[in-house]
Amino acid sequence: MADDVELTIVTMTFEAANHDGLLAVLSKYVVLSRQQPGCRNIDLCGGVTTPGSYLVIQKWESPDAQRAHFDSKEMVEMAEACRGMLKSKPVIELYEGLSAHDLA
Repeated sequence: MADDVELTIVTMTFEAANHDGLLAVLSKYVVLSRQQPGCRNIDLCGGVTTPGSYLVIQKWESPDAQRAHFDSKEMVEMAEACRGMLKSKPVIELYEGLSAHDLA
């Protein structure tokens, strides 16, 4: 990865046991987290082929910004609020952004 590209991407996949409750928790989390330092964007997506599944896609300007967010009040509150609303624990993936010229 080139030194000038330092985009960190996180995906979090949730399977709802309580559809309405989880949607409310994740919606609040996304809105509040977009205001965090270093946040480039956060989107909440709902599953089409698997109703009741949700995907949160986060883009951070650096690994440090992403790590700081995972210790943030918003992240902790969201995790605690999800108790009893999930079929299983969320799947969390961490990616680094690659641009086309980095692949050459």
